[in-house]
Amino acid sequence: MQQQVRDRSADPHGPIEGREAAVDLSTREFDDSFVRAVPGDAEAGNFVRQVPGASYSRVAPTPVAAPRLLAWSDACAGLLGLAPPRNETDPVAEILAGNRLLPSMQPYAARYGGHQFGNWAGQLGDGRAITLGELRSPQGESWELQLKGAGRTPYSRTADGRAVLRSSVREFLCSEAMHFLGVPTTRALSLVGTGEVVIRDMFYDGDPRPEAGAIVCRVAPSFVRFGNFEIHASRGEHDALRRLADYVIGKHFPALGAPSPPVYGRWFEEICRRTAVMLAHWMRVGFVHGVMNTDNMSILGLTIDYGPYGWLEGYDPSWTPNTTDLPGRRYAYGQQPQVAAWNLARLANALTALIEDIPVLEHGLEVYAEVFTSSWRRMLAEKLGLSSLERAGDDALVTDLFGILQQTETDMTLFFRRLALAGAENVEPLRPAFYSDEALSEAHRSRLVDWLTRYAARAGQEAMPPAHRVAIMNRANPKYVLRNYLAQQAIDAANEGDTSMMERLLRVLERPYEEQTEHEELAQRRPEWARNKAGCSALSCSS
Repeated sequence: MQQQVRDRSADPHGPIEGREAAVDLSTREFDDSFVRAVPGDAEAGNFVRQVPGASYSRVAPTPVAAPRLLAWSDACAGLLGLAPPRNETDPVAEILAGNRLLPSMQPYAARYGGHQFGNWAGQLGDGRAITLGELRSPQGESWELQLKGAGRTPYSRTADGRAVLRSSVREFLCSEAMHFLGVPTTRALSLVGTGEVVIRDMFYDGDPRPEAGAIVCRVAPSFVRFGNFEIHASRGEHDALRRLADYVIGKHFPALGAPSPPVYGRWFEEICRRTAVMLAHWMRVGFVHGVMNTDNMSILGLTIDYGPYGWLEGYDPSWTPNTTDLPGRRYAYGQQPQVAAWNLARLANALTALIEDIPVLEHGLEVYAEVFTSSWRRMLAEKLGLSSLERAGDDALVTDLFGILQQTETDMTLFFRRLALAGAENVEPLRPAFYSDEALSEAHRSRLVDWLTRYAARAGQEAMPPAHRVAIMNRANPKYVLRNYLAQQAIDAANEGDTSMMERLLRVLERPYEEQTEHEELAQRRPEWARNKAGCSALSCSS
């Protein structure tokens, strides 16, 4: 291997939260509150089947040939109080690959259903993800560790339960990048190469090829999704539905009180509220999830399941990163807030066995709309360096801005980041955001100058020092995001045995709002060679 995981015990990258309590993963005790609280599968065999009445099936990971640690998140490890591995062959790789189970682990695959692209898909479940159990952090928080790509489960359907390196690199990097952007998200602790190949038809064109296999260790307080409740409701499994709801409320929403009909209603309202805040953050940073099926919606309002995601490069509300979504663009950037509302309505339908008062559920959906609108307006104001967007003319100012961004191919991330440098007559700082020099033609320049003049006048109405406004904008507008072409460069290098690009991206993306001038090339708009290159624009669900 050309690049090895560096010896963090000798030269760790930055301070790690909880380092004073950091210990080796192999010495930790795991809890199993989920499997103790909800009904499990009566069948013990690991074979594909319909699983009635259960919330999970016990299943162990399938060992891999040659586990090798390819990447490790110091920040996520610090959250868990875990000591860093010394190198890529550290024995902890055996645990993170699923080759070794600790005595306190009770591994399982969760059962859930889901609406996929608007249609009910029936039983789905963790087809390649296996939860090892729960760790208590030095701060007293409970975190589940889940291996994605760890082998077949009863929910694998016709798949092999494995994951390829390219999708695993993307999930590992994006989970951590989103956290440091301030977006609610699941986390990622590690990426392990399996030493095995996986056969995938990347383009769904009848040409399957061998690819390197990998396993990501995902971390979250819970991986429960909307679909966990939908499957129970769809089969009339009301006792299992209630037990799952009671567990989730008691474990993750204790401030709401003991489960009861009124508490169920307040719980749904809180789910709607958290989902709204998450969606507003997605829109703020230009993130497009790509597969907003109900089985990919977290009950905690976390971004979950990083598949064919992407960031807006040329600003286009109709853009989707998912080739499977291209006919209808259901999950395009501009559709995401409406899709989240639709998904919450499906969850509401599933919870009618617990919440018979339909107006309570309708109120929750209204709360979603209100919180999303208020959160998005507040975040937009921050992106523009304004205290609010409540003055006369503000709506027109915003509408006209997004109209201008669509008139010529304009990089959303760069435009907003560099807007703090522009002036009423000075459009030059915005030039790096444009994909064509035609963007600064006389006609478009005139439109930009007109808008910038109005914007400067609006900003001048507030008693805010210019330096303070710039600081607000730079905290709201990241300079560095995980553009698809950057992720693909890391994947290409990793496939050649070089993890240095992945390591570099991880470190830069931990400080996305800082200038980091030594990494300036990582903040550039998508190069022309990447416009139509596989993995650099749209992606498939193949992983």
